[in-house]
Amino acid sequence: MDSLHIGLGTVIVLVALALAFDFMNGFHDAANAIATVVSTGVLKPHQAVALAAACNFVAVFVFQLKVAATVGKGIVLPEVVDQYVIFGALVGAISWNFITWYYGIPSSSSHALIGGLIGAVLAKVQLAGLVWSGIIKTVVFVLVSPLLGMVLGAALMLAVSWVFFHATPRRLDQGFRRLQLVSASLYSLGHGGNDAQKTIGIIWLLLVSAGYSTTSDSVPMWVVVACYVAIALGTLFGGWRIVKTMGQRITRLKPVGGFCAETGGAITLFLATGLGIPVSTTHTITGAIVGVGSAHKMSAVRWGVAGAIVWAWVLTIPCSALIAALAWWIGRAVL
Repeated sequence: MDSLHIGLGTVIVLVALALAFDFMNGFHDAANAIATVVSTGVLKPHQAVALAAACNFVAVFVFQLKVAATVGKGIVLPEVVDQYVIFGALVGAISWNFITWYYGIPSSSSHALIGGLIGAVLAKVQLAGLVWSGIIKTVVFVLVSPLLGMVLGAALMLAVSWVFFHATPRRLDQGFRRLQLVSASLYSLGHGGNDAQKTIGIIWLLLVSAGYSTTSDSVPMWVVVACYVAIALGTLFGGWRIVKTMGQRITRLKPVGGFCAETGGAITLFLATGLGIPVSTTHTITGAIVGVGSAHKMSAVRWGVAGAIVWAWVLTIPCSALIAALAWWIGRAVL
């Protein structure tokens, strides 16, 4: 480990870069939390982002730091991490996030960060620096989280349709407009709980490599609070380019459908965060929306749009890893 060679100035710059990624994570993924509640007309955009941002921060009081531990210890070996690896990982993740945000593609900030970390470590020490058990678990949940979201979204939609079979459409709409406030809040809580912890894990790795912490120490509270504040502020500013894709282009949603999609997504995120698995909130809510649409009829889902999103999922880890590897070489020259 190169801890003695990392100056305080470099640490401060890299912490700032990590918080910038965390902010962009919230900015990029805001659509995941608010698209359904905005597209159904339950909340106006500025109301939705304020609610999502508040719930993102409240998550600091709800979840243990299991996801942060996975990112910090379970993807790459902490002893191979140095300032160049952190720089490469963050540049790779931020670059891929910017590319997908610019083109309105709801990709995964989480997997961009993990791909960046993998790419930078591969550039430094090749395969020897990877923790395969954690990587395999994360990759498996690339498939599991959207499938679980889809199954839960469809099951909730079918259950609601059966329970409220005799309700009039107007009465059903009014009731679920209120319930969607609850489901949107729960989803945003799960989003903050899972996503903010990934940046916490990265900063913790940096502090360990710089000698300011050890692998047996708990994460400093200032790191935890800073990361939750950064993702909440990012959500507050919102990623408007992706809202339309998530809210209406996959399938048309009504308040009852929005409630089922958000609740299915929230359950998935709470489960993954409790297990310490870094999942994609984008994958989760997309799967839940597809599940709600397909519960009506398969033709209600625009499978072409969903397919394009899946391609972004497939490309995220390798593309961010490639950019991170290039950034690692650049970092060696400039840091």
